[in-house]
Amino acid sequence: MAERLGRDAQRCPLLVRAMAHRSWCAENSGHQSNERLEFLGDSVLGLVVTNHIYAAYPDLAEGDLAKVRAAVVNSETLAEVAASLDLGTALLLGKGEDGSGGREKPSILADALEAVIGAIYLDEGWLAAADLVMGWLGRRILDAAAGPGGRDYKTRLQEAAALVADQLPSYELEGMGPDHAKRFRAQVFVAGRCLGRGEGRSKKQAQQEAARRAWEALSPPPGETSAPPALAQLGGKAQPVQPTEGARRA
Repeated sequence: MAERLGRDAQRCPLLVRAMAHRSWCAENSGHQSNERLEFLGDSVLGLVVTNHIYAAYPDLAEGDLAKVRAAVVNSETLAEVAASLDLGTALLLGKGEDGSGGREKPSILADALEAVIGAIYLDEGWLAAADLVMGWLGRRILDAAAGPGGRDYKTRLQEAAALVADQLPSYELEGMGPDHAKRFRAQVFVAGRCLGRGEGRSKKQAQQEAARRAWEALSPPPGETSAPPALAQLGGKAQPVQPTEGARRA
């Protein structure tokens, strides 16, 4: 995304505005911040996700549809997506905000991602914006629609480890970076073997990412029935973990 912003700057000035935080605009007069685009993008995002889950899950009641939407349309999820796109490197921040770790702040990242959605909607239309949103959130919607534990990979891994190794997983955590931009690295072990690693801005995020990778290592890809290598490493005699339909890899 950061590369696209640079490449499309002249063709789509709105994308550049989407990166303009109010702190930068305060130091550079004559420029409009991304707040209006954020406002628009928030509405576009909500409608894209609502429209998709309404059509894709006809058997879900209104309350369940609301839970699925809330699981993906929130600041934490949007900040995670923005970080995965390296959006922070493209932000236009004031000197003070930049110096205090603004490029890593979840609220700023989430707002900028919504502003990008608003810019794409204005420049390329509904279909382009919808494709962008679903490309970012499609897998997360599948996980959320899977029901309780849908995105909770720590719970999934705990159940899988008990099944294949009769042991609970254990985690090791390491903190990195200054306090204002702290990151964590996690490793998860099952029966003494490291099956997954992950990073995140919080201990929870890092552990969830490590658990996701470990859980997928114990789960055969869709359409395959052979045991994954990770299962053989554990010496497990049980059948591979079979993911639910909503939790299969996109």
